[in-house]
Amino acid sequence: QVQLQESGPGLVKPSQTLSLTCTVSGGSITTNYYCWSWIRQSPGKGLEWMGAIRFSGNTYYSPSLKSRTTISRDTSKNQFTLQLTSVTPEDTALYYCARDDNYSGYDYWGQGTQVTVSS
Repeated sequence: QVQLQESGPGLVKPSQTLSLTCTVSGGSITTNYYCWSWIRQSPGKGLEWMGAIRFSGNTYYSPSLKSRTTISRDTSKNQFTLQLTSVTPEDTALYYCARDDNYSGYDYWGQGTQVTVSS
């Protein structure tokens, strides 16, 4: 059973960098052909895909967030991370990591972690 767990600070000040880590257990992030995504949900809004890192290490980003987003991984720890720079209160959201199996969509999700941007 694959499990994903998000971790990181729950409160970030405006203009700072938001950093979150997703720790994966029960499966390797380098296994063909999975893609590992960051998705968020702001208050009153739908789910927003932010970006992903594939099993190969290739990364993909939402055009609207690309200039502020970096996704990386540590294969030794089976983790992948999200960095979002220059945050504003509009980046306040519930942040999820999820696995895309490239066939049926997202098959495993983390429980989500709330991040609030406030001074």
